[in-house]
Amino acid sequence: MSISTGDRVILRDLAKEIAEIAALPVHEEKFRMWTRLNKLESTRPMVNVFQIPWNEMNVDDELTLRTSDTAWHGLELGMRQQLYQWRHMRDDQIVEETVWAGYAIHDTGFGIAEDSDVTTESGIASRHFHEQFQTLDDIEKIRMPQISHDEEAGARNLEVLSELFDGIRPVRQRGVTGYWFAPWDLLITWYGVERAMLDMALNPDLVNAAMARLVDAYIHRLDQWEALNLLSLPSENAGSGSGGLSCTDELPQPGYDPERITPKDLWGCATPQIFSEISPEMHWEFALRHEMRWLERWGLTYYGCCEPLHHKVDLLRGIPNLRKISISPMAEKAVAAENIGTDFVVSLKPNPAILAMHTWDVSVARQELTQELEQLRGCVVEIILKDISTVLGEPRRLWEWTQMAVEVAGEFA
Repeated sequence: MSISTGDRVILRDLAKEIAEIAALPVHEEKFRMWTRLNKLESTRPMVNVFQIPWNEMNVDDELTLRTSDTAWHGLELGMRQQLYQWRHMRDDQIVEETVWAGYAIHDTGFGIAEDSDVTTESGIASRHFHEQFQTLDDIEKIRMPQISHDEEAGARNLEVLSELFDGIRPVRQRGVTGYWFAPWDLLITWYGVERAMLDMALNPDLVNAAMARLVDAYIHRLDQWEALNLLSLPSENAGSGSGGLSCTDELPQPGYDPERITPKDLWGCATPQIFSEISPEMHWEFALRHEMRWLERWGLTYYGCCEPLHHKVDLLRGIPNLRKISISPMAEKAVAAENIGTDFVVSLKPNPAILAMHTWDVSVARQELTQELEQLRGCVVEIILKDISTVLGEPRRLWEWTQMAVEVAGEFA
């Protein structure tokens, strides 16, 4: 790829700003604090804000793209967002000096596409999924993905970025560092939500066969990543599941081969988000017993996302190397504290809806967060604000929430 002189200057100037921030000692301290938390050692709750409505965040053109070639827009936007978050939403993220160049990995996918009707109202899209599984034969529509690696294309990516950021930020190459494993999120797009819920009672063999087939396909992909040596250790600011940073001194596993990373050297995760109203017994039958085949492959694991899990902790204790449990806005915090104790990290998810209230009052948000942390006092806690759909066009709401959360977390050190 060629780059104009103007675009080169823009990107290098942004890289210089990030490199100066990354050199600050605060990031080493944040790494140590996340490592202690992930090891279940006593520390203040750590704060992580992500899934931000960036379309509402642009203030004083801080996020306005200036490179002329659209090929560089993704790289520029990522750096501008990182700088914006550092200026206005300084949570416990770690700013890294390294720029990561990805491998050129091709994936054929699962061979089946979503068939849905999309309705848009007030700018929000909703979907009705058409049912594609009627009989056991239909699950053969799920194909085993085939993975390939274009080493030459990956080498070109590395070369281009290394030349662009020469003398400013080091550039390293990496492959797959983890994977968002949510098979039920995908399965319902083929099965249909209502049909899937009914079939758990009326046609359980079909539901289990579909889930087993899909997990087989995911594991087939994982096996190929490992066989092709496409797995890599994560960066310092990589997340774990739907939670906070994955910093740890427990991974990679002792005696690991740095030239051949395996899943046991990495974090894994799983979540069946549509199981909010499913009993623990059915949760095991139609989700967890299948997910276990994936989870057992990884070194440490994170479970859950938006589904309430406070009453399913005993079930989750059977997950190998489970380290973090998501406690969503719908979960009962006091019950979660009693059932989890200090055995796992409580990945607390405050309700982002408070940022969409017609009247914004940070003191109300402070009161809500303080009450939740009081209920979880004595637990090892991370505070994860995510799924932020809107701030009603007022970016300062999120700025103030982040500052408030860090302050409140300090009161629970």
